[in-house]
Amino acid sequence: MQVLEHEPYLQVTWRDTVTSARGYVVIDQLVTGIATGGLRMRPGCTLNEVTELAREMTLKMGAFGIHVGGAKGGIDFDSTDPRAEEVRERFLEAVRPLLERFWVTAGDLGTQQEQLDRAFSRVGIGENSFHAAVVRAPAADEVSARIRHAFTAETEGLKLSELVGGYGVAEAALAALEHRGIAAGSARAVLQGFGAMGGSTARYLDRAGVKVVGITDAQGLIRNTERGLDVDLLLAARSPGGLIDRSVLRADDEELPGDSWLDQDVDLLVPAAVSYTITAENCDRIRGSIIAEAANVPTTPEAEQRLLERGVTVVPDFIANTGAAAGAWWVILGEVVSPGGACSRLSDEIRPLVRGLMSRADRTGTSMRTAGVLFARENSQRMIREYGEAVAYRDLYPATPQGQPFIEPDGPAIVELAEPVQPVQPVRHEEPAPFAPTAAPASGAGGHFAETAGYNPPNGAYTAAVELSDSGREPAAACPAYWPGPADPAGEQL
Repeated sequence: MQVLEHEPYLQVTWRDTVTSARGYVVIDQLVTGIATGGLRMRPGCTLNEVTELAREMTLKMGAFGIHVGGAKGGIDFDSTDPRAEEVRERFLEAVRPLLERFWVTAGDLGTQQEQLDRAFSRVGIGENSFHAAVVRAPAADEVSARIRHAFTAETEGLKLSELVGGYGVAEAALAALEHRGIAAGSARAVLQGFGAMGGSTARYLDRAGVKVVGITDAQGLIRNTERGLDVDLLLAARSPGGLIDRSVLRADDEELPGDSWLDQDVDLLVPAAVSYTITAENCDRIRGSIIAEAANVPTTPEAEQRLLERGVTVVPDFIANTGAAAGAWWVILGEVVSPGGACSRLSDEIRPLVRGLMSRADRTGTSMRTAGVLFARENSQRMIREYGEAVAYRDLYPATPQGQPFIEPDGPAIVELAEPVQPVQPVRHEEPAPFAPTAAPASGAGGHFAETAGYNPPNGAYTAAVELSDSGREPAAACPAYWPGPADPAGEQL
């Protein structure tokens, strides 16, 4: 995975004095003095994992021009343990100064949004995990009401966090197919994973006319190459963990081993499960021409290079799966107020973005990921120059025209092939200016914040066992990435 060429702005390690839990916060980049990224909880969560995911959030915000930086939190603890909520609350209390002003978080792997909001309320930080953004609004009560409305309203029985991520993946995939001259009505697709992200992606691809011929869950691949799968039937038979009840399968639906999704004769593959599922060892089996990454980092760098050499386009995760993050921030900033509005806005932005990045990649002979990283870096630098980094030159909210939100009527969000639009303007050919160096945090002592260049603790020292880690970087670890499941063993990320 290619990452931004700068050290994380801040890394924090927390140790729970009651259990064996350890927790981490990484602020990779501040823009307007704020950063965003979810809080996960899983056994074996590491600082390196959280660091890589924080960088992904910086890329996501940069690619979509949202003027906040990237961050992430993680707790090394079993989310099914009866003590999990208490551990989560102690962690939030320990990193409270960040949550009050700098870090906007949300649900993620092992943390449901409802659990997180409840923990914020119990700790006394605010009524939801978007607190650091809400308190900066000119009218905080209006922003809170808008968030409550948008995240409780349903479209076709799905809440915003459950549908917009997969909707964005479908829109990115449709734009890539169109750019390659493949009509949606003639395209064939297979998806790995059928949780909230994979399920909603399948739903909207199917609505657009793509024939979904294969879907995998933990029990294997279900395939129908002749007439395609009945996606609505399988969604209705899906468990909260994303397992499909095989008793509903039609007579001509086939069951195959799970890894056989790789070598299906299709136009589009959508990995929507875990990280590093497409590797140098198995990528030669792939016969499709486009991969749209719904999971975080499902393709290893070695595999992506080999696929590029074969002419396979990989639409990278930080472009394809940013719908949940972008949708949440458009709601916070007042640019949309409903799931339908978020989907319409996402379609308007992601289709030309995908086409523009594919054009740049084709022109320069690079991968779409490389083109996207350069584009995100340029956007991040532009936003830092315009809005400020640790110190905001412009406030978070006035940058958005108030009183003129981007609103679409609530109602079914149907993916359709959009009318051709002009692609995004190509970014400059010269190498963008490097990120301004940020001093690495000094090691903390006695559970207190240490002095860090450009950073002043908002509320003094921590009272919990918190230490600042050194900012040494390591290659991305092969660890499970965010994969939202319905009823959330996985939750939604921001």
